[in-house]
Amino acid sequence: MHTLELSGVSSGYGGKDVLHDIKLNITEPSIYVVVGPNGAGKTTLFRTICGILEAKSGSVRFDGADVFESSETRKRMIYLSHLNALPEEMTVRQSLDFFCEIEGGGDIDHVVQALRLEPLMDKKISDLSQGQKKRASIAKVFLRDRDLYLLDEPTSNVDPKVSREIREYLLNLSKDRIVMYSSHNLYEAREIGTYLILIKDGTIKFSDKISSLQRTKHRYGIKSPSDLTKMIGAEFSNGYYMVNLNAPEEAGALVKQLVDGGAVVTEMRELDNPLEELFE
Repeated sequence: MHTLELSGVSSGYGGKDVLHDIKLNITEPSIYVVVGPNGAGKTTLFRTICGILEAKSGSVRFDGADVFESSETRKRMIYLSHLNALPEEMTVRQSLDFFCEIEGGGDIDHVVQALRLEPLMDKKISDLSQGQKKRASIAKVFLRDRDLYLLDEPTSNVDPKVSREIREYLLNLSKDRIVMYSSHNLYEAREIGTYLILIKDGTIKFSDKISSLQRTKHRYGIKSPSDLTKMIGAEFSNGYYMVNLNAPEEAGALVKQLVDGGAVVTEMRELDNPLEELFE
């Protein structure tokens, strides 16, 4: 069981604080999705946790050890920047060899198989697409096992199939490790995360299980060849009949009501993500 504790942490750049008095206590292995508007401090938070950026005040402790004072503790963490930061003139194979040498070892065969990199191994980084560069960048993070993973937008510019494979890989890792994962995709956050950390204006506004979020609105869209404006007073827009429900449990009862009334229902879906309300 690993623990991560931030106590009164403030940090930033060039004399200006980005994070203000951050308090965070993580006590169980899981995926913690970090969300927030651009410039809120997500990247600064990751860089401070792993010791790249030293806090101006407060402390960061991992498994009881001060991150800024213990190089051994920092070695148990790995940070993936939202920037690819790869040597452009190297091939993928050469770059992975290079990072293995820096790290003192690593399992290249494992990451090649996990991220389907074999077709790219002899291509120069400069010749790869943005999505391919992202896959190669992610590979260097998984060359060695760590206890804490700090991943800044790991699935940006990656096609849906590879994104799904990365998420599955992280879900497996998070069974006994802490994975912190920033994303602008709120649907992805709800799909992969157990816990949510919301940062706004350099402070943590929410930190809890995603399941604990209380919805104030439940908007559903229904596709039907029948005229539902007359049956249930729904508004028609963008191909959907839209209805507001008090709770998700009412959706099934509404479909039954429509079918019993002679309507044909071809699709019913939730139109809003519950995490969107946090940004309002």
